[in-house]
Amino acid sequence: MLGIDTCGPSGSVALGRLASDGLKLLGQTELAGRSYSATLVAAVGDLLKQYRIALKDLGAIVAVHGPGSFTGVRVGLSALKGLAEPFGIPVAVASRLEVLAHLAGVQAAALDAHRQEVFLRIEAAGAKVREVLAGKAELAGFATISGPIAICEDAAEEWVRAVWPEAVIQRVAAPTAADAIELAAPQLRAGKFVDLALLDGHYLRRSDAEIFGETLQTVARGA
Repeated sequence: MLGIDTCGPSGSVALGRLASDGLKLLGQTELAGRSYSATLVAAVGDLLKQYRIALKDLGAIVAVHGPGSFTGVRVGLSALKGLAEPFGIPVAVASRLEVLAHLAGVQAAALDAHRQEVFLRIEAAGAKVREVLAGKAELAGFATISGPIAICEDAAEEWVRAVWPEAVIQRVAAPTAADAIELAAPQLRAGKFVDLALLDGHYLRRSDAEIFGETLQTVARGA
């Protein structure tokens, strides 16, 4: 199976094999940020060639579909659809926050969303897991998380500690495509895949075009 992650400041593609005795990572290639559109497909091709695996022989593709950079998410999903559609390759997706939490072995996670906000994965007592975009005011509105919070960035830790100084921070390395494959392994074994035609990014934040478009419309109506 192939893994793709283009949501963060840097990305990766990974190749793994799921067998009865577990998951084996074959290889992983790091991708420099801000260049995904130029390097992603070539990196996938090189990785498959290295292990002599044809695209049509993949059993599944696992993609991290956000939250993160709008451009990164869109490039990753566009490439995913281009790779999967011709051969009908099954597709599974994972939230980058969930991958981060899984990597740390905890329930909660936070990622830097820039603009003085964080992407937050939180599990309230007796409630379902939620993933939200939150600034300081929104963070203060949540009850303090009792368990550890997985974080891989200084900026995210700074924002969380500013609101929850007693929070237990569990620092881990940034999640990768290989981590996404590991997280999705039970889903793949169970044959739970997404409808590629309906697949969209897990953005949590609206795009600048949507936000600024509404602002301009408001100004125009006021004029």
